[in-house]
Amino acid sequence: MAASSSKKTQIGTHDLHPETQMLNYGYDPRLSEGAVKPPVFLTSTFVFNSAEEGRDFFDFVAGRKQPPEGKSGGLVYSRFNHPNSEIVEDRLAIYEQAESAALFSSGMSAIATTLLAFARPGEVILHSQPLYGGTETLLSKTLHDLEIKAVGFSDGTDEDKVYEAAKLAWQRGRVALILIETPANPTNSLVDIQLMKQVADVITQQQGSRPILACDNTLLGPLFQRPLQHGADLSLYSLTKYVGGHSDLIAGAVLGSKALVSKVRSLRSAIGTQLDPHSSWMIGRSLETLSLRMEKAASNAEKVAAFLRDNPQVEKLHWLPYLDADSSAGETFQRQCSGAGSTFSFDIKGGQPAAFRFLNALALFKLAVSLGGTESLASHPGSTTHSGVPQEVRQRIGITDATVRLSIGIEHADDLIEDIRLALEAAQA
Repeated sequence: MAASSSKKTQIGTHDLHPETQMLNYGYDPRLSEGAVKPPVFLTSTFVFNSAEEGRDFFDFVAGRKQPPEGKSGGLVYSRFNHPNSEIVEDRLAIYEQAESAALFSSGMSAIATTLLAFARPGEVILHSQPLYGGTETLLSKTLHDLEIKAVGFSDGTDEDKVYEAAKLAWQRGRVALILIETPANPTNSLVDIQLMKQVADVITQQQGSRPILACDNTLLGPLFQRPLQHGADLSLYSLTKYVGGHSDLIAGAVLGSKALVSKVRSLRSAIGTQLDPHSSWMIGRSLETLSLRMEKAASNAEKVAAFLRDNPQVEKLHWLPYLDADSSAGETFQRQCSGAGSTFSFDIKGGQPAAFRFLNALALFKLAVSLGGTESLASHPGSTTHSGVPQEVRQRIGITDATVRLSIGIEHADDLIEDIRLALEAAQA
């Protein structure tokens, strides 16, 4: 297969923006009966034109050979690749200017496949905290049982604390990966990606091999933060959240260099964590409106946060623009992020009883986990998404019984604020 002429990045000398390329890049209507939108390729397997082509395509998929210059690797079997995933992978890579991208059946399958691709028994994963509850459980239980060790740190902008954790990590074994989540779910705590790149350099000097720096970019990416531009090797996503954006699919992704992504993709093919054609098609649909949705939700979130900031029932508000600009976290936010996104948490006065009364009184916000959809959601992390994290760890990383997480959607901001105001009144009872 020749590389498609649809992969244009310029008109004349003008560079096309990602928002434009999400509607065109990587799809040629002439190859699909002139259909304006890509069809869903519901097939498990693909026909070879010859036995020689079948042999070559398997060599390309298995990584034994590279396709000729200007040629794609061909299609073999939908567990390996299929047109719908390839279109979306190409488009996702554009947003972060990555060389390559790979889709997965969920955000957790993207994270798990990545960690298993690079870490071996006896080795160590240095990681930030808090992490998404599923990631925390993966590290503390599943990988622990495989004798892959984990060392965490809770302030990713404090150089001394990060280096202290790094030293502990390399003393326990070879550090295979540094896994960070920034901003962190649900506290919006930040990790300085450039600092972590420096830490990776120091670890390399200590052990003679470089750890992979992987960043979970779910909360801000790809619009408001691009980790690869700040020194990360891999950018990880739960596409279920903002990229999918409609709370109607489960998917994940890994972005980075061709060399690193190919290793993750090979394991994806082996263990079957590829995304199906229909969900891939839905992601492609969602990419067309990604910037519109994220910008509208972020605008709403700014107004909601301003209302909560001065409310006497709010003990603490985890909203990034309110960080002290002179603090290490505030400086990191200004340098690393182009926006604050629309997911944040606050601590309500009265602990869990007040938090539950607040949540039960909401009329417009839906009481559900997940985030990044068009609708606004509210949840209690301590008893849901992070309930598997030990209590002492939750307290250390700032997730209390009073913590409420909000994912702001695209409704009218005034309506959301009134819903919150009435629910806060009900929480006083």
